[in-house]
Amino acid sequence: MLAVSKKRGGLRLLRLMLVALLFMATALVYVWFRIGITNIDYRIAGEMHRRDILLEENRKLKVEIETLKSPSRIEAIARAKLGMRYPERDQVIFLR
Repeated sequence: MLAVSKKRGGLRLLRLMLVALLFMATALVYVWFRIGITNIDYRIAGEMHRRDILLEENRKLKVEIETLKSPSRIEAIARAKLGMRYPERDQVIFLR
């Protein structure tokens, strides 16, 4: 009878250890996934910040393009650097 109870006690201990190992394995997998999700969250935040920087740079470049295309700026460059001016009345020829 004593041998049977030792055998049952050993089986109970083995079952308890298996349940504990299964619980620990589950906990480790959960932690591993949470760490992965956290890393992805950090990467997403970094890319969103980079996107914001690029959008701001794009906005500044659009403003610069509009400034460079300004007719008054082009006229000033034509007069100052190229020596251009509006034609006199007698220099204009109308074609019909």
